[in-house]
Amino acid sequence: MRIAVIGATGMVGSRIVTEAADRDHHVIAASRTALHQPRSGVTSTQADASNAIDLAPVLEPADAAVLTVRVVPGEEDAFITVIEAVLAASASADIPLFVVGGAGPLHSPKDPDRLVVDDPAFVPARWRTTAAASVAQLTACREHSNENWTYLSPPAVLEPGVRTGSYRRGTTTLLTDHEGRSHISAEDLAVAVIDELESPGTDRHITIASEPPRRP
Repeated sequence: MRIAVIGATGMVGSRIVTEAADRDHHVIAASRTALHQPRSGVTSTQADASNAIDLAPVLEPADAAVLTVRVVPGEEDAFITVIEAVLAASASADIPLFVVGGAGPLHSPKDPDRLVVDDPAFVPARWRTTAAASVAQLTACREHSNENWTYLSPPAVLEPGVRTGSYRRGTTTLLTDHEGRSHISAEDLAVAVIDELESPGTDRHITIASEPPRRP
């Protein structure tokens, strides 16, 4: 499979590039700055994710696209411009789009009528604006004419770590372990992304989390 990864140099994007290449997929690694030393099976290219015309030659040879661009505090409007441009470009290329978004639009496991963005147990006040941008991002997907997309909401905590190769998969409710924690490594998130591309499901909005530790 030829996979275009938009935001390939970021924390998540770089790990998706590695995971895809390790599984013998060809990766088109797109970012504002090209990779210095792309590995075998990876083609590095510069592209402006907010410009559908700029993205066209990146997505044209691909079988699927993954968007991993993260919201920058204070630049939430630009974040929405990016998703709209990528939706348009992937529609023109007639390929599925996999969006690695945010946890904000998930339902709280403590209150199914409340979104995570509104639950301070998972989103402190200082991060609420950033989380709200992910809610707007998913809304932009739902309102766009392009319907060939899947939106992945990570757990509350996503950070570099160890690749275990295992995870739990859910849909629209935040996953937590028996201690109330919601987390996953960027490495295991990359595993889940490539799993979904290789064996697409029917859910439009999904989430994942680390396997909970076994009770003694």
